[in-house]
Amino acid sequence: MKFAPTKKDILALNQEFEDGALHNEASLEFALSYARRTENWTKGLAWLVRAILIDHVFEEGNKRTAALLIKAYAEYRGYGTYNDRIVRMIKDIILRNITSISRIEELIQNAIK
Repeated sequence: MKFAPTKKDILALNQEFEDGALHNEASLEFALSYARRTENWTKGLAWLVRAILIDHVFEEGNKRTAALLIKAYAEYRGYGTYNDRIVRMIKDIILRNITSISRIEELIQNAIK
């Protein structure tokens, strides 16, 4: 099964906290286009998390949106998550400016149970 979230889905996640105002729509579109092409859902998720956290897709609520996206999509796939690991992962990505998709994918896999 291919990676499934749409732009509308991700906007809805941001609207749980903020108004969904986009700051870097091009980055979100690019990440979504890559995510749709991969068979590997954690890699597709890594592209989106990178876009949200590093490229600041939204004006506000990027960290919360990324966390909710990871949690929601893992649950959609039948997995649980370690909330403390998600928080630590987001902090590490931002503070260490982690841009490597493979590294972000590893961090996501570590936060999934």
